Amino acid sequence: MTGLVVQAAAAVRAPKGREPADDPAVLGYFQDLLRPFGAEPDKELLQRGAQVHHQDLADLLAEADGVRESRPQLLVVAHALPDVVPFTAVAPYLTSRLGGEATCFAIGQQGLAAPFTALRIASAYRRAGRVREVVLAILEQTTLPTSFPLVEDVPLADSAAALVLGAGPADGAGPAGPALAGVAAGVPLDTLLTAGPGHPGPSGTTDTLVVLGSWVTQDPPKDVAVHRAAPGSYCTGVWLELAENWVDWRERYGRIVLSDTDPRTGRSHHAVFTTGLAPEPAADGGR
Repeated sequence: MTGLVVQAAAAVRAPKGREPADDPAVLGYFQDLLRPFGAEPDKELLQRGAQVHHQDLADLLAEADGVRESRPQLLVVAHALPDVVPFTAVAPYLTSRLGGEATCFAIGQQGLAAPFTALRIASAYRRAGRVREVVLAILEQTTLPTSFPLVEDVPLADSAAALVLGAGPADGAGPAGPALAGVAAGVPLDTLLTAGPGHPGPSGTTDTLVVLGSWVTQDPPKDVAVHRAAPGSYCTGVWLELAENWVDWRERYGRIVLSDTDPRTGRSHHAVFTTGLAPEPAADGGR
């Protein structure tokens, strides 16, 4: 176990955006960014985008029940797509909304692996005794200065999820949330389910839920419950599902496995949570 337990969560799907801003500073920024590579920003594409900034998503998460009360010592923002107007450092901004005391940074340039990397880092901080509470925010906005088929072909929608992770509730304060058991990459899902983190071993029994991202193309396992994330996101899909369903899932499953495959690299990533729930075998011997 990593010592990180889900205490609260929030999800944002397709929020209302801003009016398109005909700002010379924004266009100039993208021109400076793209011209060294022989490209020009597509002004029409920028104008018709949803105009949901990372700051807007951070504000919505910070106002959500369970998140606004948090006072983390570590805050990590993870994203696969860049901010439309990257003039605000969003990790410090969100930290300022949540007490202003957290060590904070963002992880990008990793595709949908970014949130999984963030969990590894948060786990290391927790094991070292450096934090009591962590906030992980996964942000995705879809207004870009150049064509990006992943955004346009699906199409993707703006979304965000936040997890508040800590030691869990005090004794008598209610059931604990799912506890992070481990993070893995490049491992086949079948192998992870039989020998990965959170596996109860030959003497244990547990009901497992596999939460598949929309990019996973392999057939789902036949001997476990499966919940598939809806299409429309690149890196937020499985995290949105966890944020919206973790309270129900902790009552029904002993192990929750989030699994997604990056469509750009083909590499799979997994996060395993356990709930401490060990249901009695069914009359026919169970699964």
